[in-house]
Amino acid sequence: MWGSKKGGNKRIDSLVGNNTKIMGDLDFSGGLLIDGKIIGNITATEDEHATITISEKGYVQGEIQIPNVVINGTVEGNVYATSHIELAKKARVFGNVYYKLFEMAMGAEVNGNLVHVNDDKVTATLEVKKEPAQLEEPSKDAVS
Repeated sequence: MWGSKKGGNKRIDSLVGNNTKIMGDLDFSGGLLIDGKIIGNITATEDEHATITISEKGYVQGEIQIPNVVINGTVEGNVYATSHIELAKKARVFGNVYYKLFEMAMGAEVNGNLVHVNDDKVTATLEVKKEPAQLEEPSKDAVS
C-alpha cells in the first residue's frame, strides 16, 4: 500500500519540513510532502495528477482538495480526492472523506463520513466550496 503504483505522481516537488508551520491556504502542483503543520486549505487546481503525502508527523487543519492523497498523519477537515486516497496505518482524519478510489490500512481512523463519488459529483462539490479557511489553531488553555 505505502508507495504503491495506484496513485498519481510519486515525485516530491515541495516539502513542508518537520519544524515548519504554515498559516494560510496553499495551492501547488506536482508532489507535496508534509512533515510539518499547515493551518489552511490545500488545493491543486491546475494539476490533475497532483499528489499530497502527509507523513506520520504531518498535521493539516483545513480542507484538502487534491486528486491523489496519501495520509499517515493527522487531518482536521474534509478531504476531497478526485482520483485516489490512501490512508496508512497511523492516519487520523477528523472530517468527511470524498473519494473515487479508497485504500485504508488496519489502524487508520476516519472520524466522519466516507462518501464514494464519481468525477462529476466531486467536481460539483468542489465548485461550491470556494471560501478560504476559517479555522484557528487551538489555544494552549484548551490543550492543557
